[in-house]
Amino acid sequence: MSLKKLDYLTREQIQIIHDLKSARNANRILNNMDEYLCSFRHGLEKVYYLNKLGRERVGCKVVRKRTTNVQHFLLRNQLYIMVGCPSSWKNEMRLKTKEAQLVCDAKFDYKNVPRFVEVDCSQSMQKNERKIEKYRTFAKYTNFSLIWVTELESRKPRLERLCNGLSFDIYTAKQIK
Repeated sequence: MSLKKLDYLTREQIQIIHDLKSARNANRILNNMDEYLCSFRHGLEKVYYLNKLGRERVGCKVVRKRTTNVQHFLLRNQLYIMVGCPSSWKNEMRLKTKEAQLVCDAKFDYKNVPRFVEVDCSQSMQKNERKIEKYRTFAKYTNFSLIWVTELESRKPRLERLCNGLSFDIYTAKQIK
């Protein structure tokens, strides 16, 4: 199930991923699955995640609860939808070399090239700079492409400058919705 893979999803995201056509149909299906799901409101949207019974049903070991960090998950999932729901998509991947290690928000392969995803919601730009420097270290060892998603339009030019010399794409939240 998509909630096992993506942790938190809005009704609209579930509707798109599973091609449920209308909002009414998606709501009907989600109501039928009520015993397996928890939900809460985030802005104007309802966000769903697996409860204990749902995790047992789909064999999910990761326990998710209501979180204030949900926007981070939703932006990452919106990018997942935008890039066509790749089957190679993995969340929270640990990357390691002798010189550096980091955890990217997601990884997937596109035309046999790894693409690492970073979602910037509330991180400081200093943290982003440190992460980009670690990616520069990884670039010595492997070919990859970096995708940044940022909530703030004002951060895009700075991220572009910081990523100069790497293969990268930067999207704002508005661009991927």
